[in-house]
Amino acid sequence: MQLTIDIKDNKAEFVKELLSNFKFVKVKSEKKTAKEEFLNELEEAVNNLNLVKAGKKKSRSLKSVLNEL
Repeated sequence: MQLTIDIKDNKAEFVKELLSNFKFVKVKSEKKTAKEEFLNELEEAVNNLNLVKAGKKKSRSLKSVLNEL
């Protein structure tokens, strides 16, 4: 059975942690928390930097990035 619940953002981590302690419950988030989103973006940035360092990806100049804004 699938059950969907709506929880305030400031309590979501607590409820996820609580439910994940039950062996019969599988927790799947539809919306990523701000922390999860930040960690994913940080991981992507580090991976891109490593690719540039290894010469597998071309870097962009600061001027070209600022021109996009």
